Order: sequence, then C-alpha cells, then structure tokens
Amino acid sequence: MLELRKDIFADERDDNLKEIGKGTQRQDMLGHVTGTSTYFDDHKLQGMLHLKAVRSTHAHARLRRIDTTEAERSPGVRRIIRGADVPRNLNTLLSLINFGKDDEPSLAVDKVRYKGEPIVAVVADSPREAFEAMSKVHVDYEPLPTVFDVEEALKPGAPVVNETYPKNTFTYYDVYDHQKLRFGDVERGLAGADHVLEQRYQMSPIEHAPTETNGSIAAPDTNGRYVVYTSTQALFFSVDTCAKILDVPSNTFHFIGGTVGGGFGGKVDTLTEPLCILAAMLTGRPVRYVFGREEEMQYGPPRGAERIYIKDGVMRDGRVVARKVRAYFDSGAYTRLSSYAAVKCAAHLPGPYTIPNVYGDIYCVFTNRTPATAMRGFGVTAMDFAIECQMDKLAHFVSMDPMEFRILNAYRDGDMKAHRREAKNTALIECVQVAAEKAKWPLREEFQRASSRTDGGGDRAVVPPTPREARPQPAMASQQRTSYDRTPAGTREPAVPPPPPPPPASRPPAAPSHGATRFSSVFGTRRR
Repeated sequence: MLELRKDIFADERDDNLKEIGKGTQRQDMLGHVTGTSTYFDDHKLQGMLHLKAVRSTHAHARLRRIDTTEAERSPGVRRIIRGADVPRNLNTLLSLINFGKDDEPSLAVDKVRYKGEPIVAVVADSPREAFEAMSKVHVDYEPLPTVFDVEEALKPGAPVVNETYPKNTFTYYDVYDHQKLRFGDVERGLAGADHVLEQRYQMSPIEHAPTETNGSIAAPDTNGRYVVYTSTQALFFSVDTCAKILDVPSNTFHFIGGTVGGGFGGKVDTLTEPLCILAAMLTGRPVRYVFGREEEMQYGPPRGAERIYIKDGVMRDGRVVARKVRAYFDSGAYTRLSSYAAVKCAAHLPGPYTIPNVYGDIYCVFTNRTPATAMRGFGVTAMDFAIECQMDKLAHFVSMDPMEFRILNAYRDGDMKAHRREAKNTALIECVQVAAEKAKWPLREEFQRASSRTDGGGDRAVVPPTPREARPQPAMASQQRTSYDRTPAGTREPAVPPPPPPPPASRPPAAPSHGATRFSSVFGTRRR
C-alpha cells in the first residue's frame, strides 16, 4: 500500500499527481498476461541459419593452433568464422564515449583470458548441426598461469591477464590506476578517535538469470542494410558497437528492440549482435545467435565480485570522525562496465553521512574470471551494504541505538560532502524517523525532533585541510580512434590541434529546460 506523507516538506510539495497513487494500466500488460508479447526470438525467418560459439576450456591459455578443417566439412555447416574474419576484432563498450581502451576481441586470436571465451563461430542450417560441427573444431592450448583473486592480481609477479592493462588495473585519465577520494586528514582523524573499527566485506559474482537469455537475429535487408531483432537493453549502444566492430556506418543497421525478457543490466553488453550480423553478411542469409541456458549462466556477464575494507574512527558520543575505504571490483578478463562501477562507488562515499575525514581508493582489477557487467545499481549496491553493516557495528560498538546513530551522523542541508559539494535536499533523518514509527521502534525525543533542515552548515560546511599527494606523471595517451572520428580519405590530420576556446564567463546555472523542477544533483532542487 502506497502512503504519501504530506506532513514532510509540505511547503515544498505539489501533490497534484497524475499517476502516483492511481491504478494506471501498463501499455504492455495485456500482451504479457495473454502471452502475445513479441520477443526477438519470435521472428522465424525463411532460410534462417544458426550460430554457435566454440568456447575456451581454459581460464588462461595461449592458442597454439585452431583446426577447423573437419568442422567445415560437417553436414549443414555454411560458414566458420574466426577472429581474422572480424573487421575490427577489438572493442570495449565505453570506448564509444572515449572512456577506456579497446581490450576485448569478439573472437579470441592469440590467447584466451577466461573460461568460456569465444574462439570460433559455427554457422549451420540447424542448432544440432552447429553443435555437431563444434565438436570437430580442434584447439591446441598452452595453459598459462591464472589469477582469480583481486588482491593477488595486484601483487608483483602476478600473471598479466589483459595486456592492454599490464598492471591488472584499469587506468583512469592515462595516469591513475584507481579512483581516489581525499577529504580532510583521515590518519589524523583515526588517531584522534576514541574507537577504531576495521572490517572486510566480500560479495560474490551474481548471475542475472533472465528468463530470456541473450540473443539476436540478423537478416539482410534492401540496399545493403541489415535488420537486427535483439534482446538488448541498450539499443543505441548496440548499434554503435556493431558499427565499430564491423567497420561500417551505423545507418547500415536497422535495430529492432522492444520487449526484453528480463535484463537487470545483463543485456547492456553487445554480446551476440556483432557476430550475428557478420554471419549474415558472410552468408547472405538470416542468422540467429542465442545463448543456451548453460552459456547464460556460465559465460554470460555477472555482477562482478567486490571486496571492501572499511576503517572507521568514532567518538564515544557516536560521531563518526574518519572513514577510510579500500575497495576492489573484479572486472574479470576485460573492462566491460566495471571501470564505470568504480567511478560510481567513489562518488557514493562515504554514504549519506557527514564525516569530516574521508579517504577512498577504489580499484577496477582484471582477473581470469568471466567479464563482469552492470546489475541493478552496480558500484553502489555492494558499497551501501558494506557501509550500513558497518554503521550497525559502530552503533553496537559505542552502545548506541542504530536508528539514533544514523540520525546523529546523517547529512543535513548545508553540510559539505566529501566531494566538496554542498548537501541539499537531504532527507535521511525523516526516512529513519518514519521507518522507526512504522516498526514501532522507540526513539528518544531529541531524535524524534531532529530535522535534515536544521543544524547543518556552519562548521559542518567547511572543507577541511587535506594533505596533498604527489601527482603521477601521465602516460602517453593511448585511446584508440573510433569509427566516429576517422579521418576522411585523402585528408591529413593537423600536426598541432587548434587551441581550445576561452572559457565562458562565470554565470549562475541555468534553470532546467525540461519544464518541471525535479530533484537533481545538478539542479539541486527537491522534487516538485
């Protein structure tokens, strides 16, 4: 049952709501309950071929030899695709926005870096004939040392998982091997605390387990174009990724998305479309590439494993005065979206609490695991879990009620965040009070009277002196050129880029242009 608490922030609310609290039928509900919703795999095209991938049986190995001779002669086989057939056999999703280096092949060529990495694609008349041909592909492996633990991967002498990142860590801004947050003097804060508590939290990889597995169907269309039916959650990312890998303009493709049979982040990566389209290009026929359930569970990208260390300094009265965090995201063998998860994690520290000294080191680490990807708030979810477990332990440590402990340390309007942004529109105190009320959890009167609008700012708004660290020397920029900024044929790039335009004059931030003021970290306003 939805309850609107109109007594909270009543002067900032507009309760003339058009949808919330009313029974509105979803547009796709009728199709779902009658079983008539159309998914990508409902398209049965005449002459459709089926693609299956031969996957690595080793977590880390050199590919000495790949023999597809017998498979090519297998009944029903129309095409064998190897890494050399892929026009641009190296990619990473976020390179589309110039964030990270291309590090993952569509089909492995020289090495495999995780168990299940695709090596050869078999295109046949039926799934059975494709599977039978797969058993006739012979791969000669030279096993290599493996590393599956994030901290082991960072030790000197650890096996290099991904040669694009030889230190087994993602590189930010061609300088840093991790995301940093520095606010105040955390060592001084810990030294002056009455109590110090350090804990380790570990989260395992989690498979999304969608009812519908990853898959797509590509078919030749007119005028040299291709229509693609897909289960992707990120239609435009998929279009641009395929254009880049296949080295063609993006308007070569007509992508049709629509109903997704469960995704939760696991269908953001473009896993099937590039090879599916390439097979259609090479055969001139429609091609279907869909993960089996075993592939989805074992080789589909999971939420990555995370390891988090939190060291807190707390005073006897319950004030947290220092928080030091060290966290590791297990990216698996390739980057995918884990580099972004580390950014989100650093941006979320130290949680919704005013702490005058905060220190964070967040690493995106490569191991010989299946590459990880997005899943429901990845980068924040696990850190939230760790922080709130830590808050419960701290409250117990100082013999304080955990609800009151959170109210005492919560952000209030006007406080300075660890990212040097003023806290606005905070409401944790009110949320805790309502939760306590619903649970019939007794709070002392002073905590019942507390408000996120009072007692903030002042000394709590000051940016504390922060020790400076030596800045490492930037490495040579190594961002690969994407298909969207290729130099046209017959032209030469200027030797020296033109100087940047002068910065615009300082001006107050413009009002939002979308017509309705809403809560936003940019606009800094509460929802209205």
